[in-house]
Amino acid sequence: MVKNGHKAIPEIQYVPPAAGAVGVEVMPIAELRRRMHHHGGADGAQDAEGAGGAQRPDFHLLLTVEQGLLWHMVDFADYAVTDSTWLWVRPGQVQRFGDLSAATGTLVLFQPDFLDPATATDVRLDDPFGRTLWQITGEDAPALRRALDHLAHEYGTTHMPAPTRSAILQRLLAVLLLRLTHLTAPVGTLPAEHTETFQRFRAAVETTFTRARDVGHYARVLGYSTRTLTRAALAAAGVGAKEFIDRRVVLEAKRLLAHGDEPVASIGVRLGFLDTSNFVKYFIQRTGTTPATFRSRYRPARAAR
Repeated sequence: MVKNGHKAIPEIQYVPPAAGAVGVEVMPIAELRRRMHHHGGADGAQDAEGAGGAQRPDFHLLLTVEQGLLWHMVDFADYAVTDSTWLWVRPGQVQRFGDLSAATGTLVLFQPDFLDPATATDVRLDDPFGRTLWQITGEDAPALRRALDHLAHEYGTTHMPAPTRSAILQRLLAVLLLRLTHLTAPVGTLPAEHTETFQRFRAAVETTFTRARDVGHYARVLGYSTRTLTRAALAAAGVGAKEFIDRRVVLEAKRLLAHGDEPVASIGVRLGFLDTSNFVKYFIQRTGTTPATFRSRYRPARAAR
């Protein structure tokens, strides 16, 4: 299934199961718990796949619970997953499982390139700030459950040719994700110009946020006015362009502080702050706490540096 990338924030790479390399895997929570225990070692220590370890997967993880309650941390927010909720972790996000013995349910793991391009666009597959938790009510709940059950059933069918099986699983996963994302954000609600503008802006921020935090920089590079970028960000993400950039910077700062060993000053430099005091001030203004205090909450056994 997955393996540890052995980095400060462990990067978990997708490894296809032995039953067939199709780019998707469906398993019960109990199976993940079994694998976690198997890799824990004789001394009971858990690897990065375990409930106690934070990790950054390079694949998508969709989780739903049938019975019980499972707490799951995604980018420093704790989510309660119950029988009426679905949780989606995207590549690069920091996640941590809670007590897997507290619930029964299903996980769907899939690679970013498994879906067809049209579906990937419709469900906003590459959105690093896409919605994490869905609360499902009414007739949508059994419809989603049927879609998941169909996907799980076909995943367990291994006698057919690999290309045929892969095509079936790709389409069934598309049905599941389209149903899920359509519940709260119907496809096509954004004006076309905002969609394209935001996609370009988001991609530019993702590759440049450690070097540029000014909306004007992105406006010049992309050929838009700052007002256009702000409108596009508001329409797509619900926040202005400047806030979108700042959230990305702060998120990366939190990831590095909580799960890395670098001094605060070094993290500031990595994020484009040559003066440590400026980084600390920036972090306090946007989180209400200092980098050292934030780190101590997630690294209580180590001295914040």
